[in-house]
Amino acid sequence: MDNFLIERCSLCPHNCKAKRLDREFGEGFCGLPVLPGICRADKHMWEEPNISGINGSGTIFFSGCVLRCEFCQNSEISRRHCGKTVDSNGLIEIIKELEATGIHNINLVSPTPYYPVIVKALQKYKPSIPVVCNTSGYERVETLRALEGLIDIYLPDFKYSDNALAVKYSQAPDYPKIALNAIKEMVRQVGTPVHGEDGMMKKGVMVRHLILPDSLENSYGVLDMIADNLPEDIYVSLMAQYFPTGNETHGELKRKITAEEYEKVSGYMLLLGLENGFVQELVSSSKSYVPSWDLL
Repeated sequence: MDNFLIERCSLCPHNCKAKRLDREFGEGFCGLPVLPGICRADKHMWEEPNISGINGSGTIFFSGCVLRCEFCQNSEISRRHCGKTVDSNGLIEIIKELEATGIHNINLVSPTPYYPVIVKALQKYKPSIPVVCNTSGYERVETLRALEGLIDIYLPDFKYSDNALAVKYSQAPDYPKIALNAIKEMVRQVGTPVHGEDGMMKKGVMVRHLILPDSLENSYGVLDMIADNLPEDIYVSLMAQYFPTGNETHGELKRKITAEEYEKVSGYMLLLGLENGFVQELVSSSKSYVPSWDLL
């Protein structure tokens, strides 16, 4: 059984120096214990085609988050510690069980607060299929370096180019600069996407951006930052799936995006020469795509 204690936590950019215990709620921004809560571990068919494929992605959804996005579609689990608590050995067992089902990859969703346990697990057991780090993009470069050689695919969000919006919606100061530097580090570690003969992504970085209502300039800015600072063959997943969850305090977030908004942003992406990646249909903006959770 693992025994973890973080005396002064600096895993994420909040760098709040919180004391975090293995199973009890801690201090600081996230208030999470060190040992992760797993709220779902199952085959997932709703990721990008080169991640889910025909066999599905083996997603492990961790509870809690280092952001407070008021539009979070997984807010039922992202704002607290819940699910099944595991140590590194328990995480290995979950990985092995998923791997045995024939899924294409192991997909670690919102893993940031639990990197020490994840690193220990992957050092003990590295699955034969790619490991995906599915993250908000709000990462410390120094923390990411501890993952080098353990992660095959990085799937970061790039939410904001507008720092004021990052603070307003997610309580994430300096998000644009922090996310860009984090994604650069991810590219340094694993490069741009490499695909197998089956079309599945085996290694590399694919950047996600969720378009928000009334935020065209923010989206244009994110795409500018990608085009200006990342390799020209980087993959971008432009997401149309935003829908109000009922947690919104700002009126502009209380509607879905329009077809016109999505067309403007996708057109700008092509204008910049960002031709690799994926777009979404507006029908994806539905609560029906949110998984059911094991909250325990």
